[in-house]
Amino acid sequence: MVLMYADPAATAAMTAEQRAEVFARHEALHRDLAASGELLNGAGLAYPADTTTLRPARKDGGDGGAVASDGPLTAAAEQLTAYYVLDCASPERAREIAGRVVDFHVVAVEVRPVHDSFGMGGADGTG
Repeated sequence: MVLMYADPAATAAMTAEQRAEVFARHEALHRDLAASGELLNGAGLAYPADTTTLRPARKDGGDGGAVASDGPLTAAAEQLTAYYVLDCASPERAREIAGRVVDFHVVAVEVRPVHDSFGMGGADGTG
């Protein structure tokens, strides 16, 4: 999984030309990954202001339901903004793909193996 992080305030301040550049880069990556069969899923996420975070109502983990709060889990400037789920031959290949999205807009990218999945068929049709 490739997890992309950006500063939502910087994203909101992007010019139309910058947005078009980011869109074109991701479209090119989508085409390449679709052609190679490596892209399983992906999406851009809404702004963190549109997020609801749920936490256990009881600190001891007992059955007390959940408490909702507005906003993301952390108050950091950089927030998770998009993701790709990939089916790659190696961790090195996943890092190579992730390197294509680091730019002025995406300030950090995590590459994290998925240990369990459902609802998404892999390249071999399982999932």
